Amino acid sequence: MKLPVFVLILLFWGIENYAQSKSTGPIIETFGAVAKIDDPDYATDITATYKVVFDIMDSPEDISALNTKIETAARFLNMHAQSGVPKENMKVALVVHGNASKDIITDTAYQQRFGLDNPNAKMIEALLDAEVTIVFCGQSSVSRDIPRDDIRPGVQLALSAMTALIQLQNEGYRLIKF
Repeated sequence: MKLPVFVLILLFWGIENYAQSKSTGPIIETFGAVAKIDDPDYATDITATYKVVFDIMDSPEDISALNTKIETAARFLNMHAQSGVPKENMKVALVVHGNASKDIITDTAYQQRFGLDNPNAKMIEALLDAEVTIVFCGQSSVSRDIPRDDIRPGVQLALSAMTALIQLQNEGYRLIKF
């Protein structure tokens, strides 16, 4: 069987080198890797203020896995900063509820529930350090038996995810649901 030349090149060069490389930073250094897009047809307005709220309700079934839905906020910050949008022009919020509730609890609470440290802890801390607003649904807190003391410091407790989403949108935040 004769393989096409490009397949042989990929095998020789390494498939991982074929894919465009991604990088993290400059805002979130250890999470949120993104690809650089050179000369896009639809240009990013680097003078605009981007107010965005991510509705985070899903979480991986694997309790040791990072929640990539939360990581979307890091990707948003990094890709726009890499493209020239100043950090002060990005206002990012997460509203966490449902299955993602476990992802914003302390390591101690995660250890008690699952026997390991919260795999999202460092990412949550990096987002909070970058001034991302993280709001936790009070209704999820009660229904999932997550008391206030189990919530990671810096995460704000709201009446509900619905209330927080409405209020943030009333403040000019645009909803992104991934």
